[in-house]
Amino acid sequence: MRRRIALADDRGAATAEYAIATMAAVGFASLLVVIMRSDEVRGILTDMVRTALSFGG
Repeated sequence: MRRRIALADDRGAATAEYAIATMAAVGFASLLVVIMRSDEVRGILTDMVRTALSFGG
């Protein structure tokens, strides 16, 4: 009977899930930082901003 009670105890499960989700978000953010630092991506974004600003003025 004690095994069933021990297996049914979910305390701490939500904390572990939040930790895993946080680690995934940190990994994704790190990947975005690496991508955004590349010269090619920076040039594409700069061109997009310039194009958007030229339409407004």
